[in-house]
Amino acid sequence: MDMSRARAGDRGGRERLVVIGGDAAGMSAASQARRLRGPDELEIVAFERGHFASFSACGIPYWVGGDVAGRDGLIARTPEEHRARDIDLRMRTEVTEIDVAAGRVRARDVDSGAESWTSYDKLVIATGARPIRPDMPGADAPGVHGVQTLDDGEALLGSLARARGSRAVVVGAGYIGVEMAEALIKRGYEVTVVNRGKEPMSTLDPDMGRLVHRAMTGLGITMVDDAEVTKVLTGDDGRVRAVATEDAEHPADVVVLGIGVHPETTLARAAGLPIGPHGGLLTDRAMRVRGHENIWAGGDCVEVLDLVSGLYRYVPLGTHANKHGQVIGTNAGGGYATFPGVVGTAVSKVCDLEIARTGLREKDARRVGLRYEAVTVESTSRAGYYPGASPMTVKMLAEHRTGRLLGVQIVGREGAAKRVDIAAVALTAGMTVEQMTSLDLGYAPPFSPVWDPVLVAARKATAKVRATAT
Repeated sequence: MDMSRARAGDRGGRERLVVIGGDAAGMSAASQARRLRGPDELEIVAFERGHFASFSACGIPYWVGGDVAGRDGLIARTPEEHRARDIDLRMRTEVTEIDVAAGRVRARDVDSGAESWTSYDKLVIATGARPIRPDMPGADAPGVHGVQTLDDGEALLGSLARARGSRAVVVGAGYIGVEMAEALIKRGYEVTVVNRGKEPMSTLDPDMGRLVHRAMTGLGITMVDDAEVTKVLTGDDGRVRAVATEDAEHPADVVVLGIGVHPETTLARAAGLPIGPHGGLLTDRAMRVRGHENIWAGGDCVEVLDLVSGLYRYVPLGTHANKHGQVIGTNAGGGYATFPGVVGTAVSKVCDLEIARTGLREKDARRVGLRYEAVTVESTSRAGYYPGASPMTVKMLAEHRTGRLLGVQIVGREGAAKRVDIAAVALTAGMTVEQMTSLDLGYAPPFSPVWDPVLVAARKATAKVRATAT
């Protein structure tokens, strides 16, 4: 007998959808499944180990920096709102085991320690990611903070309020690192960023990262590049007082870790579910876990198909998580939807400097064996004669001979970052740089030069592809 049908029969014919993880992917899936099937047909039980559900982790640096007035502004939907829609969301409850053969999960109440089993007909794994926390002395000292959850944000704000000085060290210079550096600058701190690479923002090519480096030092941020923190030093009170690299100490009243994240797949691994080379769960286009008809996974715990390289990669972003949830919820609710893949689009900023990228970097192209041409252009955000025009640098990669667009990076001031969306659409459509030159983009002097900077780069890339193809 089909065990899922037997279990549904025990519940009067209702199927049960169990969701592990109460943030973007998990609750999007639960909400979409509920839209398609009412509570008389589908029971939905969701487990979340934290204090908050459906919140924006991406907004935490802006809350810390004061751009967002308070924590509640980052909460899209409260647990009570989910429950009002007949979603049994159980907060402060951690799933500790998935029994795939029996179709059930073991959950533990975080506060009381009580454990119980819950059977499922359909399962969604949305366990997210865990911050990389360096294995070194002092990493868990008071005053050392990650910024993954709203609890983390509250803890950091509390630490900033208690700090006796105004010196902060940010470890890592990726998206979280530069955003937290900005937040701390806004709060009046002297900020040092310790970066393992030669330039910040390793998601950019080094020549574009150099522009970010220059802007950060111009804001008064001390950049310590090509260095790795070896330990956190503490004072007599046990709180952080400095971080040490191989050849220096950097005083700190607060330390923020922005080193990155790993997919949280501990449960999935223990359950024998398929894990990819980057540590994330492997799914098909419907977001089903490979080899399992009634188990789906989405968000920061999965690997995704890169539409440009054709390979799977790990790209933890809230945009993908919400899309995954919609696809999963549609399929779990009896409909049909697929997630085709990503091109790797991301934007960020540090104060007034905007940073954007999509597609492949030079080293990505080399890694997958693609020959390419690279061009860089300097332009402005508006017509040069219009007030407020600011400089912008656009780098573009095109495949050798074919001219297929491979990637775009943009660094500039106001109006720079969202231009990357033009390239993201072109990448998704598989356009060549020559085809891009004919795009009918909007133009008026307050918004763009008559030739948009992205199209200027496409023209230059087209010329270089033609010149090297002969």
